[in-house]
Amino acid sequence: MVGMLVVETIAKIRRLHLGQGLPIKAICRQLGLSRKVVRKVLRSGATEFRYERAEQPQPKLGAWRDELDRLLAENAGRASRERLTLMRVFEALRGLGYGGGYDAVRRYARGWQRSRSEVSAAAFVPLSFAPGEAYQFDWSHEVVVMAGATMTVKVAHVRLCHSRMMFVRAYPRESQEMVFDAHDRAFAFFRGACTRGIYDNMKTAVEAILVGRERSYNRRFLQMCSHYLVEPVACTPSSGWEKGQVENQVGLVRERFFSPRLRVANFEELNALLLDRCVAYARAHPHPERRDRTVWEMFEAERPGLVRYAGRFDGFHAVPASVSKTCLVRFDGNKYSVSASAVGKPVEVRAYAERIELRQDGRVVGEHRRVFGRGHTVFDPWHYVPVLARKPGAWRNGAPFKDWLLPGALERVRRKLAGAGDGDRQMVDILTAVLSDGLPAVEAACAEALREGVHSADVVLNILARQREPPPAVTILTPEALRLRHEPVADCARYDSLRSSA
Repeated sequence: MVGMLVVETIAKIRRLHLGQGLPIKAICRQLGLSRKVVRKVLRSGATEFRYERAEQPQPKLGAWRDELDRLLAENAGRASRERLTLMRVFEALRGLGYGGGYDAVRRYARGWQRSRSEVSAAAFVPLSFAPGEAYQFDWSHEVVVMAGATMTVKVAHVRLCHSRMMFVRAYPRESQEMVFDAHDRAFAFFRGACTRGIYDNMKTAVEAILVGRERSYNRRFLQMCSHYLVEPVACTPSSGWEKGQVENQVGLVRERFFSPRLRVANFEELNALLLDRCVAYARAHPHPERRDRTVWEMFEAERPGLVRYAGRFDGFHAVPASVSKTCLVRFDGNKYSVSASAVGKPVEVRAYAERIELRQDGRVVGEHRRVFGRGHTVFDPWHYVPVLARKPGAWRNGAPFKDWLLPGALERVRRKLAGAGDGDRQMVDILTAVLSDGLPAVEAACAEALREGVHSADVVLNILARQREPPPAVTILTPEALRLRHEPVADCARYDSLRSSA
């Protein structure tokens, strides 16, 4: 009965007895309560009683506890985006034969979650970082609409631990060259780096997890850290709280920057928007520990404590590759052209975040803007000009020359030669001249020929040949001070005198 008493009734009992001095019998008669209840209220001194059932009867669920525990544990082990609702768990249990209601499952699941959180709950010590001491790095996956298509982008997060200043940049991949580019752009924006970088055990940085805090880092990743004078520190596996600031930043950025879903034309527009929002957020929000100052003000104060920005790190990921007979190199599901002279020998592909560089024996034989996806072929038509000298027929239908817009005067000459019977051959001769004379010289020769009203290859090549001829010798006038006063006279008789004397 005590458990059914409301707070108002308990207050009345206490006032009547302790305030007005009424005996227990009179209180029982006035309030309609038993002496046992009134005595318990007065002896306990409590102002509220709660009834808690020691054990919840589960007549139908009892036999299904083990199965429900298994379903709840499996669901808790899934990624947050794949986790089932409790109603879906209830439906799965009913599919196994459970005949009870949803409320019993809901109550049991609440208690199961409470007991699980009590076991796994942990306390943490708040951390404090000096200016320029450390930054944290992490990746997240976000969904945007780019060029009209929905796609998932990989977002690099960098956060200064002291000032809480953030830097966010989106990429198509999480590969190592993207890690290098994200660090360089972040440090260039911060105008410096920190002495320590805190990471999880991402494969682009950590090759092996050893005992304790020891790690075997990737050689190229260590080169990057050495360039920026950063000491890398890896977290304990499955211990995201060790880089809790950037973990919280991921959720904040997802909520404030990517919701509602962004619609952009390309990565350049997306990253410009993200950088603007990073600055705007820092200027508008107070620092979590120094409420009288904004994050931006704390960042400005931290900048002098940063390690000076060391300039761009040559952040590429290198892999060997072979060159096909069509002067193409395959990388990351796409093909890139190289100079025709590179055919027959392997090349080194240096993959940067936004470009591809191809080297052979230390020299660059191709450079292209990087494309993503699969099945793309990227040509540089100039790589195939030496092949045209031997196979001029490829000019008309060659894939590298489709929609090739030549510079100024060269393009006008090409259009004029298109109607001639041997126009393809003449155009090939002009393009081949670029290999020896250079594009500016050939462009100037074409412009000169067009000014004279002609456009044949013979005229253009003749102009180039005249430009290559050495200029006439300059006549040098002898200064008056160097002129001879008495010029020598040629007299062969002197030699006859020598002969006769002999």
